[in-house]
Amino acid sequence: TWSYLYRNVIPTLAAAGYRCIAPDHIGFGKSDKVTEDDWYTLDAHVTTLQDFIQELDLTQITLLCQDWGGPNGLITAVDLPDRFQRLVVMNTWLHHDDYEYTDQLRNWNTLSQTPGFDFGVVGFQMAPWSVDEAPTLQAAYAAPFTDEASKTGARRWPWMLPFAEPEAGGADRQAAAHAALADWDGPVNVIFGDSDGVFTAEWGQQFADHLGATFDLLPGVGHFVQETGPLVAELILERA
Repeated sequence: TWSYLYRNVIPTLAAAGYRCIAPDHIGFGKSDKVTEDDWYTLDAHVTTLQDFIQELDLTQITLLCQDWGGPNGLITAVDLPDRFQRLVVMNTWLHHDDYEYTDQLRNWNTLSQTPGFDFGVVGFQMAPWSVDEAPTLQAAYAAPFTDEASKTGARRWPWMLPFAEPEAGGADRQAAAHAALADWDGPVNVIFGDSDGVFTAEWGQQFADHLGATFDLLPGVGHFVQETGPLVAELILERA
């Protein structure tokens, strides 16, 4: 996915006076598409994000993170704590010894290596949608992937899950961040959809307990919590 995922969250937050920045990670959205498989590691993405934050000199950050944005953003918050004020954690994880990967996540790891696999369609299928929205939504999720080479990043993300590629997936770095966040002293809000087969509601509650966070469970909501738009934005504002 890409920053398009936040299109219905940003207006409510911006109207409340927040400056909202939704970067596209390398290989996704409108950012450059590196086509070498070996470039895509968690360390590379964390470095890129940290450079981005420091180049813009961002401070008092409220981090919104979901899926791979969790390891990327939460490691960054641990590394640069003085720049972060608050964490909002949505349907994501941090690898550690006791974490149990779901069958759906393991299947995603396998399917991502299928030649010609349509990542845009999968993103579209994992999002809530109405019949009227369907064509636009599907086109938007597929838009960044114009040919097979442009899908390199999308293919590599699920393949470098720590159970498959511990080094590329930053297994040790994720586990260290998971441990460090138990002592995080800023506000943390965990928001999970209860219908996600990738990151379950049970895990969301466990993660919230570990982080000392408030926990909001959204009924009937799947993997892409951001697609609920104003609902998520209002929760963020209520917890502020």
